[in-house]
Amino acid sequence: MANSSSPKKVLMLCGDYMEDVEAMVPFQALQAFGLSVDAVCPGKKSGDICRTAIHQRSAHQQTYSEGRGHNFTLNATFDEIDPSTYSGLIIQGGRAPEYLAMNESVLDLVKHFAKSGKPIASICHGQLILAAADVVKDRKCTAYPAVGPVLVAAGAHWVEPETLASCTVDANFITGATYYGHAEYIRHFIKALGGTVTGSNKRILFLCGDYMEDYEVFVPFQSLQALGCHVDAVCPNKKAGDNCPTAVHDFEGDQTYSEKPGHDFELTANFKDLDASSYDALVIPGGRAPEYLALDQEVIKLAKYFMEAGKPVASICHGQQILSAAGVLKGKKCTAYPAVKLNVVLGGATWLEPDPIDRCFTDGNLVTGAAWPGHPQFIAQFMALLDVRVCF
Repeated sequence: MANSSSPKKVLMLCGDYMEDVEAMVPFQALQAFGLSVDAVCPGKKSGDICRTAIHQRSAHQQTYSEGRGHNFTLNATFDEIDPSTYSGLIIQGGRAPEYLAMNESVLDLVKHFAKSGKPIASICHGQLILAAADVVKDRKCTAYPAVGPVLVAAGAHWVEPETLASCTVDANFITGATYYGHAEYIRHFIKALGGTVTGSNKRILFLCGDYMEDYEVFVPFQSLQALGCHVDAVCPNKKAGDNCPTAVHDFEGDQTYSEKPGHDFELTANFKDLDASSYDALVIPGGRAPEYLALDQEVIKLAKYFMEAGKPVASICHGQQILSAAGVLKGKKCTAYPAVKLNVVLGGATWLEPDPIDRCFTDGNLVTGAAWPGHPQFIAQFMALLDVRVCF
């Protein structure tokens, strides 16, 4: 859980076609850790959306591919913010920085944070904005490799990223190459804000499958890594290094959610060799994967083990289909994506209405949520069960 008597405020600079998880992972992780995060975009106001992009590399491509991501809802108005009230700034990657770097209001904002010495965390292509603001001279910076020549021309000490997970820290500047390095990137930002983490010596298992929801695996997985927990992801019939394709589920005016291809998520351990007793807790993402995972008897055994052992279990959205099939919801109070209510009720649980949709609940060792907008509560309640704390 987070521990803060007066939450610090952090500002997040957004734009259309910023990278999807480079926006949502820090946005929701930092809220779960007890910070207040305002997401703004020039020319837009609170409640407006920024469209996002799915960027990823392939061994068969010379550069990354791009697809449509989720719609990201802003929660503050750019023209109304007072930079002096914020303790730090986060700048996303993707394509948005290309045009944000030409916006004088954006550059003035970045210069304010740079001169104040407050932490600035910038990732991927976000460093284009730092270069345009003329604040990187003599600073060590990394970025997505293609941004290197711009940073060199702006006078920075370019640090070639050894991997796409590389990060560099120079005083109040934290720069990352891509979202693969979110764990270290967010951890450094927490430290720069004066945060400390306790209870992070936990081993956590993620039960994954093809077309699990993109946010519902990336956000909690990388958030828990950022806290210093050991986090493994497994999938039946797959091994460490294999990928699970994910799905982007969003509401775009239809009667139900739309689905688009998400990022490929890399597994970290072998399902076949799994020793469940070596883990302290289990997380079950939603999406479409739980429909077929609920038919796998090894998956059912795994869910039963964690629930019957009383170890913390966090399940979101459609993930409760697995718990229902495992017969471990009897006598429990829980929520889920509303369409999964039938599974929950027939599984013997007391249904808790997710109103609003971001509301999450804890009953004993079980944390349940309805959908990815609830990640800050979902992760914070899971942290409470794990006794992992962030203090500012």
